[in-house]
Amino acid sequence: MKLTVFDATACTLGEGPLWLADRNALLWFDILGRKMFLRPEGGPAKHWAFDEYVSAAGRVDADRLLIASQTALSLFDLKTGAQEVLAPLDADNPITRSNDGRADPHGGFWIGTMGIKAEPKAGAIWRYYKGELRKIFAGITIPNSICFAPDGGFAYFCDTAEKTIQRVRLDAQGWPLGAPKVFIDLRAEGINPDGAVIDTEGALWSAQWGTWRVARYDTAGRFTDAVAFPAEQVSCPAFGGADLTTLYATSAAVDLTKPTALDGAVFAVLGVGRGQAEPLVVL
Repeated sequence: MKLTVFDATACTLGEGPLWLADRNALLWFDILGRKMFLRPEGGPAKHWAFDEYVSAAGRVDADRLLIASQTALSLFDLKTGAQEVLAPLDADNPITRSNDGRADPHGGFWIGTMGIKAEPKAGAIWRYYKGELRKIFAGITIPNSICFAPDGGFAYFCDTAEKTIQRVRLDAQGWPLGAPKVFIDLRAEGINPDGAVIDTEGALWSAQWGTWRVARYDTAGRFTDAVAFPAEQVSCPAFGGADLTTLYATSAAVDLTKPTALDGAVFAVLGVGRGQAEPLVVL
């Protein structure tokens, strides 16, 4: 295992890493800084500034992203920077913003909303699919851990405040079937799950806020291993690199009384697993 600092920019709240294979580049966000970053392997980063919070993205095609912001899901052109609103996202609720999100294997996009001040139960998880945005889970305080089984049969998510990661079965179009069930229970350990990603073996890699690590759990929800990072608040992992064997992780400096030079940086780790290619969002 080899760990490096992929990008040393200190994000207040780094989130939403997404590997863009054809650009050989990692995309990520600073939610509170209202910025989106794109950095190719071995090259300099560029960024775009927004007029509201931005948090997550899914790939639509070679040049376009679906981006989740405080009030909308929008189409974003990486070449021109042009934006087009696809759907309002809880836009009539002034206390919420977007948080964790990811494209699913069926062509949908899941996105969580939460209170800007983490107001209890103010958020929800939504799914955008072929032009329709639907609220699928309500009453969530901090939505995170959105990721999907390799065969598209299950979705995973959490409310960080509840300290459990849930699993729910999906139908043939990717909509939830039945009630979610607890898959990983971290209450006894007092661990707060943040972002997560599933590898090709179906194992779940969970960034755990305040623990300096990303932990791996097998397909039965059992802890198997963890990767330590030189940042206290690791926020979300993503697999990338030419063969999807680089584990990237964002981090955050928010609310730390004495942040170090690496709190808020993005890290890269080689040799711990192999990820799935992220699916495209179907508009």
